[in-house]
Amino acid sequence: MTFTADTRCKCVTKPAVNYGERAEGTKIDILLLHYTGMESGDSALDWLCCEESGVSCHYFVYEDGRVFQLVPEAKRAWHAGKSCWQDEVDTNSRSIGIEIVNSGHSGDYPDFPEAQIEAVIELCKDILGRNPDIKPQNVLAHSDVAPGRKHDPGEKFPWAVLHKHGIGHWVTAPKQVRGGFLQMGDAGEPVAALQAMLTLYGYGVEISGTYDQRTHDCIYAFQQHFRQNIIDGVADGETIAVLNELIRMLD
Repeated sequence: MTFTADTRCKCVTKPAVNYGERAEGTKIDILLLHYTGMESGDSALDWLCCEESGVSCHYFVYEDGRVFQLVPEAKRAWHAGKSCWQDEVDTNSRSIGIEIVNSGHSGDYPDFPEAQIEAVIELCKDILGRNPDIKPQNVLAHSDVAPGRKHDPGEKFPWAVLHKHGIGHWVTAPKQVRGGFLQMGDAGEPVAALQAMLTLYGYGVEISGTYDQRTHDCIYAFQQHFRQNIIDGVADGETIAVLNELIRMLD
């Protein structure tokens, strides 16, 4: 497959082989960010472009800011895997996926270099400018759509910096928050209310009234994205306050 890059950013095309057609009638309304989670960028790029891997993505960003496009945006890249957002499970059909070179939690999980983040910001702004159905609340981490299974791009990813450039949702956590917390094993109306809030924002969790493993995983993923100073899967007052503010921002 040969194709012309969709982005107006400086970009090299390197065609992947694992892709398909988007589901008929599906709008592109999610921008999904990943880290590669491999030892080197070159090995990750080769893996995403080979048939054996069974995976691919639309864009790939090196530490030095170099950008590659692997799959045309009109096509369905295979990057999200088993996932759910807003009660829909075919995330690949509705998303554009960006892989960001970083060894991740299985490696030494380094900080994301400034040049890389600048390139990600430029690329995201370009994608969002051409895909108006992607609302701020749908600029997501892989962990948001696959909580417990995936943890990328993780708590070191500077979502607040992206937000300053008009990309995605972000709120500053309130300085003083009163109230208790909810955690694994808790049950009752407060847990059901928390699950309803997570569902309203988009997370795939059942409103059961029991703080089960899935609820823990969703809160953990939420904290990795939106409350990055403490990542423990416990819904403390600060976490709930941030979730409340984000819900108020929904379009």
